[in-house]
Amino acid sequence: MRDLGRSDDPRVQAQLDRLGSLSIQRDTLGLDAVRTLLARLGDPHKRLPPVFHVAGTNGKGSTCAFLRAILEAQGYTVHVTTSPHLVRYNERFRIAGTLIEDARLAELLEQVFDAAEGLGCSFFEITIAAAFVEFARVPADACVVEVGLGGRLDATNVLEPDVLAACGIAALGIDHERFLLAPEDGVPEEPMARIAFEKAGIAKAGVPLVTMGNAYAPEAQAAIKSVAAVNQAILFEDFVNFYIDDANCYYVDHHSDETQLAPALNGEHQFKNAGLAIAMVLNQEKLAICKPAIVEGINSASWPARLQRLSEGSLTKMVPGKNVWLDGGHNPSAGRAIADEIGSTHLILGMLDNKDPRALLDPLGEKVRSLTIVPVPGHDAHPAKAFGPDAKAAADLEEALLNLPSDDYPVLIAGSLYLAGEALRLNDEIPV
Repeated sequence: MRDLGRSDDPRVQAQLDRLGSLSIQRDTLGLDAVRTLLARLGDPHKRLPPVFHVAGTNGKGSTCAFLRAILEAQGYTVHVTTSPHLVRYNERFRIAGTLIEDARLAELLEQVFDAAEGLGCSFFEITIAAAFVEFARVPADACVVEVGLGGRLDATNVLEPDVLAACGIAALGIDHERFLLAPEDGVPEEPMARIAFEKAGIAKAGVPLVTMGNAYAPEAQAAIKSVAAVNQAILFEDFVNFYIDDANCYYVDHHSDETQLAPALNGEHQFKNAGLAIAMVLNQEKLAICKPAIVEGINSASWPARLQRLSEGSLTKMVPGKNVWLDGGHNPSAGRAIADEIGSTHLILGMLDNKDPRALLDPLGEKVRSLTIVPVPGHDAHPAKAFGPDAKAAADLEEALLNLPSDDYPVLIAGSLYLAGEALRLNDEIPV
């Protein structure tokens, strides 16, 4: 049973127990079950405020955070659904700016589970149906929806053109191969082209589809163009670009104006994620967005566990004098992004056993001063021996921190968003 957090409300805990018993995704992806479920619930996905729909391998959550911040800076109220949660399941439902309350969450899940009787829905299908029910019920000006897995066959892809403001595709990489590279007739055979094909499946007729253009491999760009053409989407590949001089960061929009900008999230890769969010709001027509709101949003966005420096708390006090960084990255492209940002570090790593144990280690290379492997609470994870002879095991994050060498090198906790959630919980930094 996956760790969804615990609740003092017995009605909430009953629903969390039901969710914990479900598979995270179907063995064979498809939209029939979730469409049937939503029809039983009155088709809430057809009655949503304008939706910004974001796919991608890496960076889609950060892009969603930038989108939310821009929209809220403009004065709009915004619903958001992202995944996975870090500490509490409630994090998947931000309703008009506030995480859903336990009492309402219990009622909502009871309603969706009742409607799902006999359909064999997955964890994610139940979750997305619940989000759309609440998004349709509570007034707001906009929605931001993160794709869970892939795009073409993801449960969020029931969204129709009438409610979509813009779709976007963040950075691409190889991940979830079991689902996204499964043999199928009529799909690209080259792996990156296939990944791009799946992500671009969110494209809809007449809706802006904003991409990172030549940031993708040529075969991925070609696949996206093909899908956009077939789906009759309005393709925008010239996303907002940034440049940096000695003192400042600027972005250049489609009118060649320049505006000073400094993304609030750490890492060079966040410039691209911010650029994608900016291009999405600039290339849609459902909501008016002014330049000051863009600047304020990019400067103020918050997204936990993405190159986040932990504050002083119960966990960081175990290593006084050391900076402790947290990142949920687990694939090679995330590893390269982390490697570009950090110097030598003590690495505390926990990775699910369906991930490549070398994905983060290889990009970090000689920057790793020591390597400690910890379990990922509630999930099957790689043991220390999977990471080579230099890896040592610790029972948990506390033991790992307490046994680090006494030096001035920082600490990086990485490898899984589930592990990142545990770190935030132990350090009393639960997302709100």
